[in-house]
Amino acid sequence: MNLEQEFQVKDSKYRSSTLTNGLGKSGQRALLYAAGMDDEDMKKPFVAVIGSFSEMVPGHVHLRELADYVKQGVIEAGGVPRQSETIAICDGLCQGHKGMCYPLASRDLIADSVEMVAEAHHFDAMVLLPGCDKIIPGMLMAAARLDIPAIIVPGGPMMPGNVGGNPLFCSSELREYPGRVEAGKVTVQEMKEAERAALPTVGSCAHLGTANSMCMLTEVLGMALPGAGTAPAVSNKRKRIAKASGRQVMEMLKTGLTPRKILTRETLLNGVAGAMATGSSTNLVLHLMAIAHEAGVELTLNDFDEISRKVPFICNLQPSGKYPIVSLDASGGIPAVMKTIEERLHSDVLTVTGKQWKEQLEKVSVCPDDVLRTMESPQKPEGGIAVLYGNLAPKGAVVKQSGVREDMYYFKGKARVFNSMEEADAAVSADTIEKGTVIVIRYEGPKGGPGMREMLSTTALIMGRGMDTDCALITDGRFSGATHGPCIGHISPEAAAGGPIAFVQDGDEIEIDINNRTLKIDVSEEEFEKRKKDWVPIVKPRKPALAKYAAMVSSADTGAVIDVSQL
Repeated sequence: MNLEQEFQVKDSKYRSSTLTNGLGKSGQRALLYAAGMDDEDMKKPFVAVIGSFSEMVPGHVHLRELADYVKQGVIEAGGVPRQSETIAICDGLCQGHKGMCYPLASRDLIADSVEMVAEAHHFDAMVLLPGCDKIIPGMLMAAARLDIPAIIVPGGPMMPGNVGGNPLFCSSELREYPGRVEAGKVTVQEMKEAERAALPTVGSCAHLGTANSMCMLTEVLGMALPGAGTAPAVSNKRKRIAKASGRQVMEMLKTGLTPRKILTRETLLNGVAGAMATGSSTNLVLHLMAIAHEAGVELTLNDFDEISRKVPFICNLQPSGKYPIVSLDASGGIPAVMKTIEERLHSDVLTVTGKQWKEQLEKVSVCPDDVLRTMESPQKPEGGIAVLYGNLAPKGAVVKQSGVREDMYYFKGKARVFNSMEEADAAVSADTIEKGTVIVIRYEGPKGGPGMREMLSTTALIMGRGMDTDCALITDGRFSGATHGPCIGHISPEAAAGGPIAFVQDGDEIEIDINNRTLKIDVSEEEFEKRKKDWVPIVKPRKPALAKYAAMVSSADTGAVIDVSQL
């Protein structure tokens, strides 16, 4: 008797055969039986269904239900799905306090956790179910890193609220209510009523914040099925997409279609174009560069700025526009966006459907409306994000120009310097910020924060008080996708690395020129050198997880990635 042949349970082409095949794998087979598998299951490919369910995060509460539909699809197509979860941190719950140090750092932990599960258990394919900000890029990074058949099923947007008779109300506006209360524009009772009505369902917050920017990006990058980027979280369409994704990942396994065949440089450039057209969050700069890094693709800040000048901002979405994400879904979703900007795309790239984008777009028709404009009559003639350079940001800075009033594209003012977000918030709330001020918040970068906190509490106070034409804000931290107004982030090098922002002093004159893509400070090189002589960087208290992150993270201009080649 050939003992090895006797225990040749499944085709050895499958990665999971390492667990099932061979005389010496008795212990592994016993563990699989203990987990509920039978002899027929052992013969089939194993598919990881990795979600990020959390009872704490609205964008993730429903992901177990979606996973059930994914598993149905996998089973129908002849696979054995096995479900597990990774962590999910809600940026919204972290806003305005030290908890915001953790979301960006969690992106790499999520990528690592997916790698560990998929590699340790030798899954043949993966369906990944993220919901919000850092979970989606973390899972995309893992997909690119592992390069086994993988498909993304994002959780999708929630429905808008109805506040004060406005049925299109989003939480991006609610964030401005504290400033409005302080300014006497909104009563305390009105704010309490708005809080209860603003977020009426599960799903990622209804506006085009980072969460929905990333949901939409999964589809633009071809890593999710058509409609997955915008279908409402509570819709039957979302459930159908989940089930179809389970079937499709089995087709990808059959044909050998893996993420690195999809996530080429041309596809990543399409991702930039999609971000520009929709007016997506500036966080996509960090995340696209991190995904590119994992895929072995070169992507730089210059790529973002070059495409920004070619692809107009065409989507009238909050917070830069009027409508929530579900309105874009009703207007055709991402396929309609891609059809509108098709002439600016690399349309001969693959998607998880096995088809090229140009094939998918052949059957797409667009009916322009107030939600989705045309290339000839856009919201704004340039893309949503601009990259600025100058002696204050030698390696670059980013601004969501789609959310800036055109009369604030140029601003010159005197610096008011803060070494933390909390200090800036207190100054705004105390009415000590004068007109003509450029608020400088530093030591909030990837290393200095650590974790590159979002400055949404500061920007929301500014906008809520109607100060968006009186002052500007610059930081080596980042901004929420809900941010709008003259706010420049990702200043590189950051203060903790000895970048020029570390040596800004109160009263220095700073010039912001978005049209000409410059960020300058009226301080000579000689003066900067004098200020550097006695400089000692501020090191903020940090627990072990953040200490490890700060020790290994790169600069924002390279995506704030963990570059293992340097370890």
